[in-house]
Amino acid sequence: MLLSIVFSFRNEEESIPELVRRVNEAIIQIKDVRHEMIFVNDDSTDRSLEILLGLQKYHPIRIINMSRRFGVTPCVLAGFSHAKGEAVIYMDADLQDPPALIPEMVERFRNGTEVVHTTRTRRDGENAVKMWLTRQAYRIINCISDIPLPVNTGDFKLLSRKVVQEILNLSEYDPYMRGLSAWVGFQQGFIHYHRQPRFAGKTHHPLVGIAPVSEFIRGLTAFSAAPLYFSFFLGIVTCLTSLALIAYAIITKLAGVAAPGASGVIIAVSFFSGVILITNGITGLYIARIYNEVKHRPRYIIKSIIDIVDNNAIKS
Repeated sequence: MLLSIVFSFRNEEESIPELVRRVNEAIIQIKDVRHEMIFVNDDSTDRSLEILLGLQKYHPIRIINMSRRFGVTPCVLAGFSHAKGEAVIYMDADLQDPPALIPEMVERFRNGTEVVHTTRTRRDGENAVKMWLTRQAYRIINCISDIPLPVNTGDFKLLSRKVVQEILNLSEYDPYMRGLSAWVGFQQGFIHYHRQPRFAGKTHHPLVGIAPVSEFIRGLTAFSAAPLYFSFFLGIVTCLTSLALIAYAIITKLAGVAAPGASGVIIAVSFFSGVILITNGITGLYIARIYNEVKHRPRYIIKSIIDIVDNNAIKS
């Protein structure tokens, strides 16, 4: 059996040597398994590539260099398209997700599970506020999704060759990978684990940043039109509120009570303006996704591929 392990990374020079060591340590424990490690370089600016070239002399490593920074999901998809294994594991390169789980993941695969998720029971070294926001984001996404999405499962999974091919066939420009692995179906299993802090360096996903917000919006809009329905019902509630305000104004006028002052007008205008902006914003999110899809641009561009050295070709 050939196992492909895909890593999307950017500036992980301090973690890569230890990552390769731990992966090899885990693979040795599995019988009758050959492996390849596919490192997708998201335009790193440190010594990551130099270090990988050195390790490539001794390990079955394939390096895919992107033409610029594309992000985690495009890099994972690039790794999928060049993986040759019967099963593919993808994970981060910061060693928060332990390679020691790989033997158990492979065992689940051999027993018929085609998608093996890993679920975090605890996450060390993470900001408490960030963890609270992450839990709420998962709940919101799962609440409106058309399918049940695994909670607290990130980018550390095993997928069968068939599942990988189905994901590649979808050809979505901006897919929500954590949801697609559940959306495709097939037999799914879960392994629970305790997530460790980063092995070295600083996180590339700060509490306040574009990446986490983009991932949340991607999750909200990828598997449900519920936000659009929400904006529609919000519009109905707003109309009913305005009718009630009109009725109130007529009644107060007929009763000879003084009409509400400027503050009431300001509150009403602010309220309705806010509703309009919210509904327009929600609609805009979906239009933006449609816009990106219809351009038909490639999801990523590969600058170069440095293949496995012949004398290390896919060996354990």
